[in-house]
Amino acid sequence: MFLIFGFICYFRVQTLLMMKYILVTGGVISGIGKGIIASSVGTILKSCGLHVTAIKIDPYINIDAGTFSPYEHGEVFVLDDGGEVDLDLGNYERFLDIRLTRDNNLTTGKIYQSVINKERRGDYLGKTVQVVPHITDAIQERVMRQAKVSVDDDGIEPEVCVIELGGTVGDIESMPFIEAFRQFQFKVKRENFCNIHVSLVPQPNSTGEQKTKPTQNSVRELRGLGLSPDLIVCRCSTPLETAVKEKISMFCHVEPEQVICIQDVSSIYRVPLLLEDQGMLEFFCRRLDLSIEMRPRKMLTKWKEMSDRSDRLLEQTSIALVGKYTKLSDSYASVIKALEHSALAINYKLEVKYIDSADLEPAALQEEPVKYHEAWQKLCSADGVLVPGGFGVRGTEGKIQAINWARRQKKPFLGVCLGMQLAVCEFARNVLGWEGKNTHTRFYDMSFKSNFAHAFKVFLS
Repeated sequence: MFLIFGFICYFRVQTLLMMKYILVTGGVISGIGKGIIASSVGTILKSCGLHVTAIKIDPYINIDAGTFSPYEHGEVFVLDDGGEVDLDLGNYERFLDIRLTRDNNLTTGKIYQSVINKERRGDYLGKTVQVVPHITDAIQERVMRQAKVSVDDDGIEPEVCVIELGGTVGDIESMPFIEAFRQFQFKVKRENFCNIHVSLVPQPNSTGEQKTKPTQNSVRELRGLGLSPDLIVCRCSTPLETAVKEKISMFCHVEPEQVICIQDVSSIYRVPLLLEDQGMLEFFCRRLDLSIEMRPRKMLTKWKEMSDRSDRLLEQTSIALVGKYTKLSDSYASVIKALEHSALAINYKLEVKYIDSADLEPAALQEEPVKYHEAWQKLCSADGVLVPGGFGVRGTEGKIQAINWARRQKKPFLGVCLGMQLAVCEFARNVLGWEGKNTHTRFYDMSFKSNFAHAFKVFLS
């Protein structure tokens, strides 16, 4: 009897010590908010005292995001170890207060490169290298290895790993990853694996009716590939009606309580609160057998206070962001978040005025005078100017124009990366009188050294 009891206790402890994996997939459209959902899930679990890590999987063949235009996938987020990764890892770090590495961003390119390198070394002993099992095994091995790497300052191994699979279900690029996780759920056992599927519930203006068919088709395709979602998170403009939730439940083979609604909200920092209010934590406790105390959580209380304070702000400040990729706000995601957090810290509501730097250039006055005047009107009405980084010659003269205006009008200015380089160019041109200087100029010549003291005095004045 004692032996049986001891075995049961040992098995119970081993089950609790097993890593818990939460896979977040998406359907219908890309950019639906999987990154925010994944970050929010991690936030809820971390608020209960669990150590949480996160992995972002991008199905593109690029090795990393470093060579992307910001118009492709938004900004390139740079980690502490120099890794150039997807912007969602920035969300993970901000929400969870953790330090990730380049290995927390997994791409098709990295997987295929590692498998090909092993094949060239002869590690497969002459076997035919195939997507199944070699690519799928490599994916599983990388996930399991990286999930154990500590991301907190205390060095403790994580207990939960939230994995976001980029793209949408049905994409050719993501098929090897879907197959890998179909196998993975059996490898780590059901009680240690959970799938959250994020889908869109559109609401056409013509009828105002919430449509469930896209979600039904997305879930059907996911189940056909071997993954059955445990939770369906529905993104919609207004809260889901009860009848709509029951319809999704019936056709997608889940309980109504497993259909979660995330409607449009005033701030992304309300998403963890919405998930927690709809019983997500209680579901995880049952589904993943988590040993956590069900009690008021201090971390989420502070989160709610921050969100409420953000909604109550009355005073407003405006910052002109003069950049080259302003058609997509995600191009400057980290810059915008930093501005938002700074404004919130001093109890101001932030308004960001996006200005295409090319529209500030004199040539734009001849080609598109309306855009030219609108751009200058935005700049002149701003309380401060921020010029972020960028690549190439296009729009750099417009950035210099904005920097010159900010300096002469004594407006608060911040230059980041190329923005700071161009601030030096503007100062050299218009204060030191060095006509035509740009970022290709070598400033550290003898004439600059001889005039450095004078230039520094002028700069301080």
